[in-house]
Amino acid sequence: MGISIGLVGLGAFGSAFARLFKDHPLVDRVGLCDREPERIERFARDPSFADKFEPSDAYSSFDDILKADFDALVIITQPWLHAEQAVRAMEAGKHVYSAVPVVMLPDGDEILDWCDRIVETCRRTGMLYMLGETTYYRPQTMYCRRRAAEGAFGDFVFAEGEYFHDIEHGLREVARRRLSSKAGREWIEERRKYLDRGIRGGPMHYPTHSVSGPMSVMKAHAEKVCAWGWRPDGFEDYTMGEEAFPNETALFYMSNGATMRICEYRKIGLPCREMFNIYGTEGCFYGADENWGENKWFDLKGYTVLSVEEMRDPLPDEVRKALIGEGSSGVYGGHGGSHPYLVHEFVDAVVHERQPAINAWEAVRYMAAGVMAHKSALRDGEVLEVPDWGDAPS
Repeated sequence: MGISIGLVGLGAFGSAFARLFKDHPLVDRVGLCDREPERIERFARDPSFADKFEPSDAYSSFDDILKADFDALVIITQPWLHAEQAVRAMEAGKHVYSAVPVVMLPDGDEILDWCDRIVETCRRTGMLYMLGETTYYRPQTMYCRRRAAEGAFGDFVFAEGEYFHDIEHGLREVARRRLSSKAGREWIEERRKYLDRGIRGGPMHYPTHSVSGPMSVMKAHAEKVCAWGWRPDGFEDYTMGEEAFPNETALFYMSNGATMRICEYRKIGLPCREMFNIYGTEGCFYGADENWGENKWFDLKGYTVLSVEEMRDPLPDEVRKALIGEGSSGVYGGHGGSHPYLVHEFVDAVVHERQPAINAWEAVRYMAAGVMAHKSALRDGEVLEVPDWGDAPS
């Protein structure tokens, strides 16, 4: 027997995941939920959904789908809604897959409060929570975790990660689409409350793409941070004044004794880069994406150029065939081909009643690192301690 999953949020990003969750061989039934009825209708009319979707499983509100008898909800709504909806879903007896970030709000203290509530709700309800962080399942990250498990890095010395994404490289359009939805128009009103209080966020409030690679490879979390922000004169951001800085650079002291440098930049003259490099006493990795040369493994003997396929972990055959296709050169999807891996990890964790890889305890470590980095930037580089909730229960 498989599981039942309700898909909440069928916009551009949610739609990219809808078919993957529906096609997974361990999913028997799907529900569709969106406040915009035309989004549901698009899938309801699709003959390929008829095997697992019934018209009675269409829902126009989050409240309605909470009352239904799904085993889990996949929440791919607007980022300021993620945490509240995740907590409500778990309290209703449903496991949760949440799109990134855990929550995105201008107030870092609120973000930390939501992190605390998510961990506490997982403990109290026994429900599973997984953050859908794409970098965790990029080929480069999977390869480095394998090499780390072999001890090939030796002792970790230094790591660096970055998410370079200029606002003119699609982010203005993303913001426009978000704010034109029903939820977006509500957020415009809510956001004024933060602006009136003088609270400004920053790109470090969405740190998961840059920190998750190095942190998951080193199995280490941030303990201390100092950070600086940069804002040019006359800069007009895509959040209508919501962020204090377009660019933030942070230096972390990690729980394993290594140092980690993270850059979250939204004003930089190059195509998007979402990657990391990791340096150890015995081996080092240089990561590349579509715009940045070759992936390389270095050690004292020299270096090896790595192909994308050899870096990927294998998916179970039946899952690969269902989500990707028969050939190994099938389309893995966006964000470095991470999407099928995220879907499989969550479904498999729910079916086998185990903690998923990017569980609540792992996810809040990513968020806390970014929140405290932004606080440090607002204080001109003051060294701050990063809170931690410990490891997930085994």
